[in-house]
Parts: sequence; C-alpha cells; structure tokens
Amino acid sequence: MVFWISPEIRAATIACNRGRPTLLGHPRSDNAMHVRPHTWKANVAAESVNDADFMFGFQELRDIMQLYDIPSDTWTSASSLPVPINHSNAGVVDSKIFVLGALQVSPEGEGIDGSWQAIGAGWVYDISTDTWEVLAPLPEGTERGAAAVGVHNKIIYLAGGMRSLELSPDGEQDTVDTVSAFDTVSGTWLSLPDAASRIPEGRDHAGGAVVGDVFYVLGGRCRGQNNTKDTVFSLDLGNTNAGWQVSPSRMPTPRGGISVGTVQTRIYTFGGEGNQAEGSLGVFNETEVFDAEAETWSELQPMKLPRHGTSAVAVGERIYIPGGGLIQGADPVNVTDVYLSGVEAVTSM
Repeated sequence: MVFWISPEIRAATIACNRGRPTLLGHPRSDNAMHVRPHTWKANVAAESVNDADFMFGFQELRDIMQLYDIPSDTWTSASSLPVPINHSNAGVVDSKIFVLGALQVSPEGEGIDGSWQAIGAGWVYDISTDTWEVLAPLPEGTERGAAAVGVHNKIIYLAGGMRSLELSPDGEQDTVDTVSAFDTVSGTWLSLPDAASRIPEGRDHAGGAVVGDVFYVLGGRCRGQNNTKDTVFSLDLGNTNAGWQVSPSRMPTPRGGISVGTVQTRIYTFGGEGNQAEGSLGVFNETEVFDAEAETWSELQPMKLPRHGTSAVAVGERIYIPGGGLIQGADPVNVTDVYLSGVEAVTSM
C-alpha cells in the first residue's frame, strides 16, 4: 500500500536546517516522484537534517555535496567534502552529519593498481554554518567504506564494510566483519564487548537500520558483487554483551548495494546489484520490507527504475531515494524517488 514519486538524485542523509528537513546526497530512481540535483552520482551516502537532504561521495571520486530542501523542492550546493571519496559511512546526530571512513583511490605506488582503498578519516558537517570539522579517525586496522550504519543514543555504529575494491570484473573485494562505535558527544571511538565487535559473517554494501534499541544489518554481499546475501543480523544495543543474533527470517531476494529506509518498526529495502538474471543488467528492482517487531518479510511493488548504490532517507512516511546506478557497478543517474507508505497507488511525476 504505497506509491512512488520519482525525483532525480543519488544518495541522501537527512539533517535539520532551521527546523526544515534537508537531504544530502546524489541522484536516481524510478517508482516515485522525480526531483533532480545538479550532478549524477552512485555509491553515495545520504542523510537528512530537518527538512533537507544531503548527498555526498560518488561512484567516481568527487568532493561534491548537494542539499535538497524538501518543502521548497529545490537543490543547492553545499560546502565540498574535505577530500574526494565514495562508499562513505555516514550518520546524523543533532542535525550534524558525520562521515566516518570511506573509499579513496589507492595512493600512487601503494595498494592495488586500479583500486579504491579504505581511509579512516572522519569529518562532521554543520548545516547551520556550512562547514566541515575533522574528527578522530577510525582506529588503525579498522579503516573501511561501504559499512552498514546505525545511530542510537548519539552513538554511530558501523557494521562490516570493505577495505578495498579492485576495479576489474574479477577484482578483489576485501569484505570485513568488524563492528565499530563512535561516540559523537566525546568525539571518541568506543570499545565494544567481544561478542558485539564482529558480525556473524563479513558483509559490505548491506543495509543498516535501528529500530528501538536494536541495530539491524540486512542483506549485502561478501567478497564480490554477485555473492549476495539474504541474512538479517541484529544486535541489542542495550545489551551488547549478548552479541549478534541471526534472524530465522530471510530476505526474499538476496541483494547487495541496497538502500534502506525505516518507518516505525518497518525496514524498507530498495533495489541493489548482483542480479544474475538475463536482461537485468545486474540490477534489482525489488522492494521488500522487514517488520522488525514480527520478524517477517513482505514483498512490495517493485521500483519503476531499478538501480543500486543509492542511500534512502525516511522523513515521516516518505522515503527519499536519490541517485544510484542503472547497470551493475556503473551508469549513475540523477533521479530521486520518493516512496510513500500507506497509499494504494503508484504515481510518476
């Protein structure tokens, strides 16, 4: 019972700007309403602050950040990221956007030629001043991008991710099972109990969401675009000593590179890559929702414009999905979809 409105962007995060929801991100989508940003993007992060959404980090390495003001339906450019990145790990706390690790081109003479390598650098963006500040980097050995992200009690959790991505069809993709926690109040990285410090199996390009006190890691992949997963891992953040649990309820369609938005106790998953069906171009159009309370999955109306590498942002009952890629590993677009829950229709604008 939903309908789509399709706008055009590529990744977003929601922050607050003078009480207005703001979206940060990149462009592309289909089953929704179309809103177009200035540039084309894929494999980006998106966050929302008040009535604005922000997008940052592209499939190609760039330092562009864009802001979408929801009430006025307009895009503007924000202060550039300190360095060009993609596959960034981002979350919002107190109307500030935290970027904690990402991927970057391998330094000349280091790493694997033709690859992206993890960096542990961190920054925080203040929408009220349009400025970035440097944060404590990820602890040595835990640098990564493409992690599942959850925010709870002003702590940002990163689960899984990847240390490197070699840019060739059979290139190495170094997936990890590491879990990290950043205290946004003290500006420090926290130590987690052993039982909480690793997810049950390595994941990158998975969906991350927090419902109540529980952090969920949904789907994703492990060491390769086509090695997609259907698992749901969960961690009770009120009792991290109990460690990670594996839900008996499996995602109907194993997918990596998905975007995720949460409305109340329901976690919506959109698109993704690793589709090996003929004619799919490697991309999924599936929309599937996980009811965290009942621990059940439901299949919903598919995306009108299948894609991967986006980030979804929920504002009320609307989920904004900016940008993404139309072909596995490539073809970024500038469409933003808006998915409306609780409505029995599909609309394109």
